[in-house]
Amino acid sequence: MDMWPLLLLFVQLCFCSGYEGSGRYAYGDDEDWYSHTYRGTPWCAPIKIKHGDVSCRTPRGEHYRNVMGTRCKIRCKQGYEAQSSEVVCMASKHWSSNYACREIRCPKLDMPINGGYKCSDGSYFNSRCEFFCSPGFTLKGQKTATCRYNAVWSAGVPSCVDIDPPKIKCPNVKDKWAEPGKLTARVTWDTPEGVDTADGILTDVILKGKPSKSNFPEGLHKMSYTVFDRAGNKGSCRFTVRVRVRRCSPLFPPDNGYMKCDSDKDNYGATCEFTCTGGSELRGSAARVCQYGLTWSGSDTTCAPMSINVGVRTAAALLDQFYEKRRLLVISAPTAANHNYRFQMTNLQQAQCGLDLRHVTVIELVGTYPAQVGRIRHNLLSPGLALQLRLLLQIPQRSFQMVLVDKQGIDKQRYPFPITAAELFTTIDTFPLRKDEMLVQQEAGQTCQS
Repeated sequence: MDMWPLLLLFVQLCFCSGYEGSGRYAYGDDEDWYSHTYRGTPWCAPIKIKHGDVSCRTPRGEHYRNVMGTRCKIRCKQGYEAQSSEVVCMASKHWSSNYACREIRCPKLDMPINGGYKCSDGSYFNSRCEFFCSPGFTLKGQKTATCRYNAVWSAGVPSCVDIDPPKIKCPNVKDKWAEPGKLTARVTWDTPEGVDTADGILTDVILKGKPSKSNFPEGLHKMSYTVFDRAGNKGSCRFTVRVRVRRCSPLFPPDNGYMKCDSDKDNYGATCEFTCTGGSELRGSAARVCQYGLTWSGSDTTCAPMSINVGVRTAAALLDQFYEKRRLLVISAPTAANHNYRFQMTNLQQAQCGLDLRHVTVIELVGTYPAQVGRIRHNLLSPGLALQLRLLLQIPQRSFQMVLVDKQGIDKQRYPFPITAAELFTTIDTFPLRKDEMLVQQEAGQTCQS
């Protein structure tokens, strides 16, 4: 028996059993070697798998594992995937497709806006990526993602949101003192800026209250600033503005007088003016000012009863005592029994309050010289002084007459017959100076029923 064919078959079987296989792309040299050495035998290059293994099945169970029609299943290790799960040895002596085991790779992750990520092994299988956000932003979503066996990340890309509110520091405004004669103070401060870790400096701030460089009244004023960042987060702060007024101890109207003050009556720079009611003389300071040291200028003001000197020698000297202080109503009658005189005096006695309110002093001249007498309330005038008054004011002795003289010594009105108190008061109230007096008396609360 010829042993050469058997020996050749044995060599081929031994050589073939030592290969796992190869492909046309990775192992082209092996394929050419087999083609040249064993012409006429249709088989493919042995398959060699890195990171996996292969199992093949021939169509008829031939001894050659890579003959035409052989089907090989490719299995890759964990973390790798086959380009083709099954390949067939074709008549062209090439495998039907590439069969290498490639490392599993997930798609590249998108970079989160205002953030980023770090991965342990890029986008390959089992790589763990940790996400982070820029200062001022907070992560919303999963903090990590892992590339899984199916080339899909275990979690989506999270977002970075700005939830930190901006910070703003309000000004520190010291107490302000009101200016002289005023109850307000001009307060100035610098407008603050907001600071946000995400957006930086924020200048668009909102003030609740009066703006800087405004005049603030006395008292405590609560203020606030508010600022928003681009994400709508709100930051705010509060501060106060206090305005103080220097004040003197309060003044009060003197007895038988009244007081009129400007500004707020007792604040620094305020002025108070004093006026006495009819029949009283002002003693002390007619006006006082609240000074910086919180004391009043001048001296205490009082209203003393007016002292009338009836011992003067002339009528002019008598009238000078009333100049700019009192109005005079001179009533002259030939006798005390004169019915006009009696009616007039009876009517005026019931209106004494109205006479005092209008600063009217009544002078009575009764009788004819040398038996005539004069009287100012309880003060008697000498016959000679009474005669001088009649001559100075041109009043007849033998008939009833009444003369109204204003505070400037001007003869304002003459009455040849009696009049009612209401008619008299209506006339006096039309005098220009009287109108100012009425305003002051109203403010002081001085009224009279007559």
